[in-house]
Amino acid sequence: MNKLNEIINEVEEYYSTKIKRHGATSEGVDWNGIKSQELRFEQFERLFDKNDAFSILDYGCGYGAMLQFLNESNDKVDYTGFDVSMAMIEKATDVNVKTSNGEFISKLDDNRKWDYVVASGLFNVQLKTNTLDWEAYIRETIDAFNAISIKGFGFNILTSYSDLDKMKDYLHYGDPLFYFDYCKKKYARNVSLLHDYGLYEFTILVKK
Repeated sequence: MNKLNEIINEVEEYYSTKIKRHGATSEGVDWNGIKSQELRFEQFERLFDKNDAFSILDYGCGYGAMLQFLNESNDKVDYTGFDVSMAMIEKATDVNVKTSNGEFISKLDDNRKWDYVVASGLFNVQLKTNTLDWEAYIRETIDAFNAISIKGFGFNILTSYSDLDKMKDYLHYGDPLFYFDYCKKKYARNVSLLHDYGLYEFTILVKK
């Protein structure tokens, strides 16, 4: 088993345990409350005009809370939720059974693309993986975001500017300046670094 598969398997086990224990709640996807969860979603809205029709892949979708959030302001969203945790996919499918504009999958088609790809919380839970391997995993994953998105992509990461006494050893804290520079040089001219919304994290938006 290669390092990437080891990382994915560890993360899958971690989140499957969370959703089985807490159900379709913010705690079930390892957030501490619905308000901060939705605040993260709001940052991604800067990628697109929420009044327009677009397709979006929610990479690491959990129980599909982003679909519910998007549908409150746009009935033209074509949403796909992807998660490696089958427990998450099952819960998301059950919670959103009456929603007609969303689907939930555990495998990606290599030839399929979306207007936008977003990932909230995907890169935070490092567990026992060493930092160099985790950072390589992040870079490889956002390379994939670039390949399967047409108009742009976004992701968030806990910030290395967090207070030392609040940092936890099993979480990853990324350098926001590194990821801004990395995305700016590699993917597109129009890159935003959002670090002003009151949480110990940052969001990167890449507009093609």
